[in-house]
Amino acid sequence: MGPMVQFDVSPSVRVATEADIPAIRALMDAAIAGLLPAFLPPQAVAASYAVMGLDTQLIADRSYFLIEIDGRAAACGGWSNRATLFGGDHTSGRDAALLDPATEPARIRAMYTHPDFTRRGLGRLILAACEDAARAAGFTRGQMAATMAGVPLYRACGYGAEEPFVSVVGDVAVPLVRMSKAL
Repeated sequence: MGPMVQFDVSPSVRVATEADIPAIRALMDAAIAGLLPAFLPPQAVAASYAVMGLDTQLIADRSYFLIEIDGRAAACGGWSNRATLFGGDHTSGRDAALLDPATEPARIRAMYTHPDFTRRGLGRLILAACEDAARAAGFTRGQMAATMAGVPLYRACGYGAEEPFVSVVGDVAVPLVRMSKAL
């Protein structure tokens, strides 16, 4: 992990744009490589790249957020009113069908913090932005497929585990937990 970074000013959350995609992808790769090894064996970390990543539909929908610190992508995450629960553009099983906010939970998606910026509250800031936006769109619940690295944060933010499951990549199982919360 990189050096701890102190903030000169409070970080702010903004909507990510297409121009941010390269920086977001680099942030995601750094987070997977730097944070997941504390929770998963090496083969599951390697397989995680096939399960996780950027869903550019979130950027097109303007429901993906970014925090930059000193010009660096420090944390990102989003929410969705679409059926896909997790995964990037390359992940199989995606479903762009729109959810009904009256009966279905918003999806909290693709939350990542760069290893240089962990333990600073950035994940909480991104999560709060997602929850606020989903609530404003009429959703009363949020749901996610949490990685093992994300479970402690989501629990601390009031999400409850619904069920563990795995995403299988080749012959490697990547563990995930479906979690939800009333918004």
